[in-house]
Amino acid sequence: MTNSQTAQTQFQKRRLGSTGPEVTSPALGGMSLSGAYGAVDDEEGVRVIHAYLDAGGILIDTADFYGAGHNEMLIARALRERERDDVVLSVKFGALLTPVGMPAGFDGRPEAVRSSLTYSLQRLGTDHVDIYRPARLDPQVPIEETVGAVQELVEAGYVRHIGLSEVSADTIRRAAAVAPISDLQIEYSLLSRGIEANGILDTCRELGIGITAYSVLGRGLIGGSGALGGSLAHMPRFQGDNLDHNRALLVTLEEIAAAKGVTLAQLAIAWVAARGEHIVPVIGSRRVSQVESMAGANAVHLDDTDLARIDAAVPVGAARGDRYPTHFMTQLDSEN
Repeated sequence: MTNSQTAQTQFQKRRLGSTGPEVTSPALGGMSLSGAYGAVDDEEGVRVIHAYLDAGGILIDTADFYGAGHNEMLIARALRERERDDVVLSVKFGALLTPVGMPAGFDGRPEAVRSSLTYSLQRLGTDHVDIYRPARLDPQVPIEETVGAVQELVEAGYVRHIGLSEVSADTIRRAAAVAPISDLQIEYSLLSRGIEANGILDTCRELGIGITAYSVLGRGLIGGSGALGGSLAHMPRFQGDNLDHNRALLVTLEEIAAAKGVTLAQLAIAWVAARGEHIVPVIGSRRVSQVESMAGANAVHLDDTDLARIDAAVPVGAARGDRYPTHFMTQLDSEN
């Protein structure tokens, strides 16, 4: 049996909430293929996407601002000879950039929603996206207006499902009152367990909304190379004593992973997936070998004893340092 065939048997099928599409878990995150964490190679990026699809994966997550459109065009290139309906494309919109690629706020106005989708459809080379979501809440625009504009695109056939990203429990409820919400995309990992404490996880369960969890590997801190490429050096969790403390939290997890004969990264992916059938980890892979590893995470079984040991080793709030620099944290509705 080839590596591709082995991985295909290990992908799980999960539905994103009560109204969303059936997808594979884990999902493939595209951001790392467009320079977010260091230099990338487009040829390898295409191979990564092909490896994920060939292994049976179907959910690819991207955003119009990843590499200022680069990521969407890379995905379009990789999908050029594939069946469009065999892939579920999740696209974020609304984040503004300066000419040098620096963040410049968010735009959730209905006219901006429609314009953003027009450009994404062109770059992706498709006539629809499967899930469309604002990347962040625009504090100047009621979520009802933004979601209402996406719902109009659903009714016109350009969008299949509506998602959210990094919003609070209250905002989730307001959005869900306007239109069906398939899933919330939010950071969730062994080092970022805030949604367990602030009502977001419970609200999604109550309303039948899925969760696509990103940064499952703590931006490489869990089972990664440890290299502080790209923007990582500016992240509080990767600075000074915070970094030493956070690395120390992983010692027991490494022991658990070794006892099971799996990698620390696979253990972390399996832990997130075990938090609920409505949760799909999103893994940003830059190499084909990483795709094989993430697919293999579905073969990791965590029993009650394992979960108790993991929870004791890294309880809620154990990590030190915010997950983003201060000025970005203030822009997260999910944290306010």
